[in-house]
Amino acid sequence: MAQAEDKLSRRDQILQALVHMLETQPGARITTANLAKEVGVSEAALYRHFPSKAKMFEGLISFIEETIFSRINLILQDIDSAEARCQHTLMLVLTFAERNPGMCRLLSGDALSGETERLRQRIQQFFERLETQFRQIIREAELREDKLPQHTASALANLLTAVVEGKIRQFVRTEFALKPTAYWDEQWLVLQSQLLRTKQIPTN
Repeated sequence: MAQAEDKLSRRDQILQALVHMLETQPGARITTANLAKEVGVSEAALYRHFPSKAKMFEGLISFIEETIFSRINLILQDIDSAEARCQHTLMLVLTFAERNPGMCRLLSGDALSGETERLRQRIQQFFERLETQFRQIIREAELREDKLPQHTASALANLLTAVVEGKIRQFVRTEFALKPTAYWDEQWLVLQSQLLRTKQIPTN
């Protein structure tokens, strides 16, 4: 048991070191040699815990997915309003990105240049899943609140996802200077005005 805990601890150290390098070396390509040096172990020791660098990246992507979507589920449980669900979901992702700059290099694809296609597909699936969640929230508004989308649910869901993705890419492009939540209060008001309208009750 102690051996398993030690192994888990070392895996976490490797992933934490990888995130740290992604954050402190923007634009740089991470090598296993440099990562091993950061952790303070040999490259062979890295490969005892992860068979490849791709698997290390996959570990981080899995962490992002589990963190974001488990919290979105809590938002859906605790909040009834579709607009508020969208607002809290957007803020969740933007705040997570702001607090985890290194992981934004994965979400933007910046750190995946030259890596396997499977990793890029995982990131694509993350944003597709987020867009699906927005679309479902918007579509349910009619049943739950008698509200209709101002545009198609697909178009609105795509817009909200594009805003999130764009802010993450901007964060990476500015080397983490322009935070994802910058100007957000004003920007949300613009988005909110385009989301839903009250369903008109037909009169005889």
